[in-house]
Amino acid sequence: MAQDSVLVSECQFWLKKLSMWEQASSTLETQQDTCFHLSQFQEFLKQMYDSLKEMDFNIIMERYPQIGHLLSKTCRNPFILAYDESQKYLIWCLCCLIKKEPQNSRESELNFWIRGLLSQILSAFRLDTKEVGFFTKSLGYEPIDYYPGLLKNMVLSLVSELRENHLNGFNTQSRMAPDRMTSLSQVCVPLVTLPDFEPLVEALLTYHGHEPQEILRPEFFEAVNEAFLQRKISLPLSAIITLWLRHLPSLEKAMLRLFEKLLSSERNCLRKMECFIKDSWLPQAACNPAIFRIVDEMFRFALLETDGAPEVVTSLQVFTRCFAEALEKENRELKFALRTYFPYAAPSLTTVVLQHPEAIPPEHQLQPLQQISALLREAVEGQICGSQGYPFESWFLLAHFGGWIDMAAQQLLRLEAEPPAALLWLLAFYYSPQDGRQQRAQTMIELKAVLDYLLTLLSSAPLSAMDLQVASVQSSNGDSRSLVCGQLVRCLILNFLLWAPECHAIAQEAITLMAHNEEITQEIIGFLHQTLYRWEHLGHEALRSGKLARELLQHLQAQV
Repeated sequence: MAQDSVLVSECQFWLKKLSMWEQASSTLETQQDTCFHLSQFQEFLKQMYDSLKEMDFNIIMERYPQIGHLLSKTCRNPFILAYDESQKYLIWCLCCLIKKEPQNSRESELNFWIRGLLSQILSAFRLDTKEVGFFTKSLGYEPIDYYPGLLKNMVLSLVSELRENHLNGFNTQSRMAPDRMTSLSQVCVPLVTLPDFEPLVEALLTYHGHEPQEILRPEFFEAVNEAFLQRKISLPLSAIITLWLRHLPSLEKAMLRLFEKLLSSERNCLRKMECFIKDSWLPQAACNPAIFRIVDEMFRFALLETDGAPEVVTSLQVFTRCFAEALEKENRELKFALRTYFPYAAPSLTTVVLQHPEAIPPEHQLQPLQQISALLREAVEGQICGSQGYPFESWFLLAHFGGWIDMAAQQLLRLEAEPPAALLWLLAFYYSPQDGRQQRAQTMIELKAVLDYLLTLLSSAPLSAMDLQVASVQSSNGDSRSLVCGQLVRCLILNFLLWAPECHAIAQEAITLMAHNEEITQEIIGFLHQTLYRWEHLGHEALRSGKLARELLQHLQAQV
């Protein structure tokens, strides 16, 4: 309150000064006095803005009843507008007075008046204030009628100047001086959310000069990005891509904001995650390989920091599906090679995994699975790419496309012949990529034993839930390798329950026995959600297995 009292007193002091300067603006003494006080007045404007931005509109009008009069006189003083950052603080103060949703005609008129002041400030950016006054008087317009129109025309004029001009068939490009571009971007910082300024914001973002360094102010990029993230501004995708390419902190902030939404939402609500992801525009922007690589790197770090947390893996897979859909629409003629997006993987492997697994008929699924397994195994265990970090790179690629893992488990349960080693290796690698050859070979042996046991149950006496529980318990002894085997076995059993008609009658009982602690329960719920999400994308909701998956999901959620 003490600070407010000081500002109220200073308001009165500066209002008197501004009136005096205005009345005798042509005298040398007045101009010298104005210049002498410029730095002090700028500091006053800064303090005033710091105070106004924390207040409600009605409180501002109550505490500073003369604020409009003061700011209006300031807008007409060319010395103040030309001094250092005074123009910026003046614009910010005016923006604090704008009512986003005016409730009555008085507030609407005030908004109209403030827009007039803003256009007057911008006119001083291009024309002398006296010139503007001369033109308005000559044309017979009052300032209140002229300035809002001037604002719109000035924006269009600046947009035209920023874009290429075509004259007599020749491409003649008119460019602003770099320092003027910098100044204009600074002026626009507090104005980016105003609808009249959207064309200018877009033109600034998409302007391509020949300067070796970025000439737009970082505050401008930050303001535009924040306005976009809060949906206070509407820009085309091309402008957003340019924003994120020219100012990487904005892209990083957009990704972090998305991570916050994904990880704070319901863990297994994949449809909601998909809506968040698509609404962020990041999958669409990621069709640009440079943006995709940065987004993908942030997913990589998130996985490493969380030790492959299931919710992060799920977020990656949903994002990849959204990206693949956007890429399919964008790259009808494949503008960029797939290797551009996944440079660490063999092109042949990238081509295979980018297919939609669920769209492949069951009788044709074995071949691409064996191909993926062979290419991954060569990369992981081969001598050429045998660096220490390479297994993670291969696993990271596979983690984008989790549908292949479910398909591999389903194929193992459907095949009557000896299970292919390629599928056993693929599952063992996915669930424990850090294992060496010997450890993975042991996992494959244990996995084959469980698979043989499950297939034997189908040909023996009527199935019981306890029979399935035997396989689940034997693989959960507590050490790290057994935990990996336990996840693998549960993956097989869940697919077994969904795809074998003989198991449907005992499915609920079997699920209840398996979900003997909260961690495993959440794992099973996540599996069922992901399965349904993949089927729904292909319109498979009516499948008998889909109906059973929903019933099991409801059964488990009722118990949690």
